[in-house]
Amino acid sequence: MSKKSHEFYLERAIEVSKEARESGNTPFGAILVDKEGNIIMEQGNIEITAKKCTGHAEASLAERASHEYSKEFLWDCTLYTTAEPCCMCAGAIYWANIGTVAYAMTEKRLLELTGSDEQNPTFDLPCRDVFSKGQKDITVIGPFPELEAKAAKVHEGYWK
Repeated sequence: MSKKSHEFYLERAIEVSKEARESGNTPFGAILVDKEGNIIMEQGNIEITAKKCTGHAEASLAERASHEYSKEFLWDCTLYTTAEPCCMCAGAIYWANIGTVAYAMTEKRLLELTGSDEQNPTFDLPCRDVFSKGQKDITVIGPFPELEAKAAKVHEGYWK
């Protein structure tokens, strides 16, 4: 898949993050794309409105996808997300058997945006490191510096 295609899907994930924020949740979004390039699932964060500590967009999407699709099908899918998956979300992606992840901005950049806000005590643990400890060769694409500012903009004024 071309860089332009990845950027197209990441732009949609950013829109989903805006929708999550507008609905009262933290500003994160993820989408799932099948091997033909169809967007088959979208998910914003739900941890605040659902009062669910594991309600991150990526983990929620991986959980939903694992109920709706086979592991074989998901291996050929790509999860696009606004920010690099945290270790919890990387674990969910791993267990769902989603074969590729693409993200706009790094977890390290996210930490710069959120600071010490108790709502997002993020790790400085790249998802590549998490995946490298497993038995699956999950492909990671990102970050996309040309989209980082756009992904970060959704967070402006949100964190304390």
